[in-house]
Amino acid sequence: MDTYIRTGKNVNEVVELALIELDKQRDEIEIEVLEEDSKGILGIFGTKEAKVKITVKENAHLKAREFLEGLLEKMGIKAAVEATLEEGILNLDVSGENMALLIGKRGQTLDSLQYLVSIVVNRGREDYLRVILDTEDYRNKRRKTLERLAQKMAEKSRKLRKDIILEPMNPYERRIIHSTLQGNPHVETKSDGADPNRRVIIFFKR
Repeated sequence: MDTYIRTGKNVNEVVELALIELDKQRDEIEIEVLEEDSKGILGIFGTKEAKVKITVKENAHLKAREFLEGLLEKMGIKAAVEATLEEGILNLDVSGENMALLIGKRGQTLDSLQYLVSIVVNRGREDYLRVILDTEDYRNKRRKTLERLAQKMAEKSRKLRKDIILEPMNPYERRIIHSTLQGNPHVETKSDGADPNRRVIIFFKR
């Protein structure tokens, strides 16, 4: 992050001039007052200007987009990346041709890229920024598919009166299964095993 030391008649003046000079909005900078202004004796003798440290916050949108576009180029994928920041979540939506290559088997490639982008974006940050990478609404479609699967397997467990072991899933997908069946009167769920082969087991309540 770039840091500047500026002085002026008062803190407000220093900040306003710095915003103009740096072409930034107020929420794009951090302010640390090093010295308050002082009027001195009779407002003439010993007058001291305000001294402020201005730090330009890192642009997470730009950093994530540039890194991801560089990765996609190396993968031979021509795509556009749209970045939006909402309530501490950086959403990255990729559009282009051959997005199946970007998604990979059960979203594994998409998850791996999301993990890499998250590492890059959060390096050196004090406040953790959650990153969600998506394309062609895959995340939402996958969530609905898993919710249907959870309900179907729960019903199967109830009818057969036996436990059902699902295929290995990543932590995000396992959470969807657990959440969907939470409160189900006939079954309960538990994750078992070690990643990447950790699975959800649907237990029939005997």
